[in-house]
Amino acid sequence: MRNVKKEVVLWVQFVTLLGIWAAMLYAEGTGLAINWKAIKILPHVVTVYVALAFVFSKWLWRLQIFRGWLVPFPDLQGTWVGELKSTWRNPETGQQIAPLRMTVVVRQTFSSVSCTLFTKESESYSTAAQITRDEETGSLSLDYTYTNRSKATLRHRSPIHDGAARLKIVTLPKRALEGEYWTSRCTTGDISLRFLSRNLLDAFFEDEQQPESNSR
Repeated sequence: MRNVKKEVVLWVQFVTLLGIWAAMLYAEGTGLAINWKAIKILPHVVTVYVALAFVFSKWLWRLQIFRGWLVPFPDLQGTWVGELKSTWRNPETGQQIAPLRMTVVVRQTFSSVSCTLFTKESESYSTAAQITRDEETGSLSLDYTYTNRSKATLRHRSPIHDGAARLKIVTLPKRALEGEYWTSRCTTGDISLRFLSRNLLDAFFEDEQQPESNSR
């Protein structure tokens, strides 16, 4: 994950290791003396540290207490829903298609992020993803590349292809992801998403309140 405050992370790691070591020395009744007994418990110190690091990377980093000084990016994990507006035009009619409803599932830890996109006709899986900060404006964006696979019965008009997207992370007044995408099929478009739930869905979200739309 880019834009992690590396110097702060290194200091936190160092202090945590020392804290674990000191606590285990006191538990053994050794005190802070550096001797052979203190050295012998180092493997146990490392084991405890690795376990704590795993728990932090998986869950604890989401706590508000770490936000800003240690974790400079927001927690995006969950399901987002919205629409995609494509520049693709029907070669038979020359008309631009209607907005396409979509569901994006974001999975995130302290050190990684991935995206899965669902529509009624296809699925896309990110091959690389990261959260970046614009040095001039300070705005954050979710950037990822992906591979799209449409249903087998539709590949005659929608072949497997690669693409990339950059979505600006909006926190106020409401949580949203807004941006654009590009594909190897020379199509582009705009994406607009709103946060739906912390639940991680495995398929396209059927929102009966939204009107049906055509596919890309």
